[in-house]
Amino acid sequence: MSGSNLETRSLIDELRSFDSGGYFDLGHPLLNRIAESFVKAAGIGAVQAVSRHAYFTAVESASGDIGGSVPPEIGGSKKNNRFPDLRGETNRKSVEALVKSTGKESLQWGLAAGVHSGLTYGLKEARGVHDWKNSAMAGAITGAAIALTADDHSHEQIVQCAITGAAISTAANLLTGIF
Repeated sequence: MSGSNLETRSLIDELRSFDSGGYFDLGHPLLNRIAESFVKAAGIGAVQAVSRHAYFTAVESASGDIGGSVPPEIGGSKKNNRFPDLRGETNRKSVEALVKSTGKESLQWGLAAGVHSGLTYGLKEARGVHDWKNSAMAGAITGAAIALTADDHSHEQIVQCAITGAAISTAANLLTGIF
């Protein structure tokens, strides 16, 4: 099937090729891995953002709270709403806010996965071994990069995210052999 002409391949052949290896062929295994990780994680991030919005909309409508539609300065609730334009309403502003927040979150998830995957692969190729040290370094750099995407990041927050990323990545690497 690798020598088949792209024009003669059916939709079923295209779908089967996804199961056999990869979604992309960008000419280098590092680029393929980064792109695949980005797309998979971005999809997960989008689903997570939309489901969280649906959950909060359901909870707010069940409790009678309309989630920040009345500004605090004129008597509305003063809760910390991450996306003040997101409400259970179906107006244009609310839908635009949902799309914007979903896009931002899926981009962050995709970038984190792409950076981590690319660093893990690059370190494995450079050092010639895949061990917890590669995972720790990739997790630390990815954690710091995620912290830098925050609107108001501080030095302490960057260090905390780097340590957390290294710990999670190392634990995942070590637990992979157990489970």
